[in-house]
Amino acid sequence: MDDRDAVRDLLSDAASEAVSDATLLEDYRADWWPLAIKRAATGQPLGHPDAVITPTSAAGVVEALALAKAHGVPLIPWGLGSSVVGSPLATEGGIVCDLSRLTGITALSKEDLLVSVRAGTMGQDLEDELNAAGLTLGHSPQSLDRSTVGGWVATRATGQFSSRYGGIEDLLVALEVALPEHGLVRTPLAARPALGPDLAGLMVGSEGTLGIVTEVTLRLSPLPEHREHEEVRFGDVASLLAAMREISQLGVAPYLVRGYDHAETAHLTGGQGEGCALLLGNEGSKAVAVAAQQACLDVARAHGGTLRGGDLVEAWLARRYDFSTIEGIVARPGGYAETIEVGSLWSGIGSLHAALTTELADHADEVWGHFSHLYPQGTSLYVILTGQADDDAAAVARLEAIWDTAMRVCGEQDASIAHHHGIGLARQPWLDDALGDAAAPLRAVKAALDPDGVCNPGKLTDAHASR
Repeated sequence: MDDRDAVRDLLSDAASEAVSDATLLEDYRADWWPLAIKRAATGQPLGHPDAVITPTSAAGVVEALALAKAHGVPLIPWGLGSSVVGSPLATEGGIVCDLSRLTGITALSKEDLLVSVRAGTMGQDLEDELNAAGLTLGHSPQSLDRSTVGGWVATRATGQFSSRYGGIEDLLVALEVALPEHGLVRTPLAARPALGPDLAGLMVGSEGTLGIVTEVTLRLSPLPEHREHEEVRFGDVASLLAAMREISQLGVAPYLVRGYDHAETAHLTGGQGEGCALLLGNEGSKAVAVAAQQACLDVARAHGGTLRGGDLVEAWLARRYDFSTIEGIVARPGGYAETIEVGSLWSGIGSLHAALTTELADHADEVWGHFSHLYPQGTSLYVILTGQADDDAAAVARLEAIWDTAMRVCGEQDASIAHHHGIGLARQPWLDDALGDAAAPLRAVKAALDPDGVCNPGKLTDAHASR
């Protein structure tokens, strides 16, 4: 019996349930990264766990981590498997720690506008419970109904309304995390603790490589009283971006600002009309929402925008969690689709969009893009690609070429290779170049917190990582 067999036997008697049946393990050999799905379809999965555990308490996570450390076996956290970059894949085998049973709100304060919730809680479940209490987290990724709060922290996630509510790092107040060398650690809870470096912040974006987050405390907001919506149509991308930049620098914090290039506008509207669409929304008290919306629309008109009413915004809001088109394409033999999300300062976003959409056109049948998640300094860019190859092996080659091209172009454009989906396996080969001088100290942090390298090995700054 090797160490991994010993760990499986010990886990079966511990605070967690363990499975090692090959059929059950199939569900953990690919996340929602299209390349991982296609690799699994060709019999070459990127993930190959030896067992899966499903702890129901933080104590169970600590126990699993201690066993993994004692036997030198990798332990990889798994939320709901909705990562689109391969973050939770067991590339070096080991034990997947499925947190989907570690759920529920543990504390809720309407007075302090805080909620504490276990890491495996699905986002939609949390938001529904908060809404019933007249509250909202404001964190609304497209994967809200298939992702967990622990996964949001692990991948430095943000949501579609980040222009108002910020990313998960802005909502995070405190957390509880299982660390290999220190057991269960809870960070201080305060409005703003000035107590030196922030351990909670260090866990944001760590993708399970430093420890496993078991509970988080997040900031809340009251549900908005009123919303204002408008679609604005622009003649070209340059005018669209100029308006978006000025809106982001007004200081009014609209909850919704999404700008689409010509190709995605045609897709979004079913081919109705030309130009580049901007979906704009403000919320809050009625007086504040109306005034903020008017200020944004004044900017849009000054840049040549034409107001089109709110119907397209309402339609988008109604279907914004719908993955079915992309799911259907990826499910077809030879079908492939990918979303490349990156970021840039305002001074470079126009050239980045032009370069990416031009150079990626050779690798897909359709390429379109949109801009969202605005900041006074810049914005994110999504480039979405779909295509049909001869078979799944050819689809794998196309997807690899897409990532190679996209990451090369980002380097040439001095753009960020990631905005909020995480690094995982998709971006890992390019991470050292993107980090520059910061890579070495981050490796030192990993060595200090996880000296035996059992926490999700092969990810982020791990020198052994490979796609």
